[in-house]
Amino acid sequence: MKKILIYHSQEEMIRSAAGHFISTGSAAIDEQGQFNVALAGGSTPTPLYEYLADKKADDLNWSKVHFFWGDERSVPPDHPESNFNQANLSLLIPRTIQKENIHRIKAELPPADAARHYQEEIQASFQQKLPSFDLILLGMGNDGHTASLFPETELVNGDVSNQNRLVAPNWVPKLESWRISFTPRLINAAQNIYFLVSGQSKANTLKLVLEGPALPHRYPSQLISPDQGNLFWYLDEEAAAELSDVNRS
Repeated sequence: MKKILIYHSQEEMIRSAAGHFISTGSAAIDEQGQFNVALAGGSTPTPLYEYLADKKADDLNWSKVHFFWGDERSVPPDHPESNFNQANLSLLIPRTIQKENIHRIKAELPPADAARHYQEEIQASFQQKLPSFDLILLGMGNDGHTASLFPETELVNGDVSNQNRLVAPNWVPKLESWRISFTPRLINAAQNIYFLVSGQSKANTLKLVLEGPALPHRYPSQLISPDQGNLFWYLDEEAAAELSDVNRS
């Protein structure tokens, strides 16, 4: 199921996404004893993490939440650009999450090693050939990238060596840097995927991603189509400004 949800402001969008996060997590804990969630980096998720760190979200059993990351920059965990560091400061430390529930990408290692070790950790945690996260959070860049699936890079151009991988290193020429990322195969196996997109700068690309022709090598967010799970697009009015009336209903 795909659902597009449009809100008057980013604040309203975040409140709704937080409520859905809590209900999804509580249902997973009731059913299987823990909630496995992969967090996103970027600017939009931080207000969500800050909201979840507040007492308004106390009704989720945080001791049963296991945190993973959908992608990471090749930097140490205390680096200002680290996705782990961002979530650690805004959510994990305020929530006093125990160490054994935090599964970060060891991005201080060489990219190929970091990806291999993380894939092994995920497989050990899930005990499944194709792990299925309860929830994966994603953002979308102005260029249509999501996680570290950037346009015209190996992970989106169908490189045969990446087809069966769950986590892989990805060289991003325009940034002149390595990233470590979930592959589309792993993302699409999730039970729930939330895209969080806000701001006028995303409007044109969002229209192309949701309503344009299928060009996933140019707009990698188009690669995200869950095998059996649910896909929710959380948008504020500015990001959704150019969508057709059909998608705005």
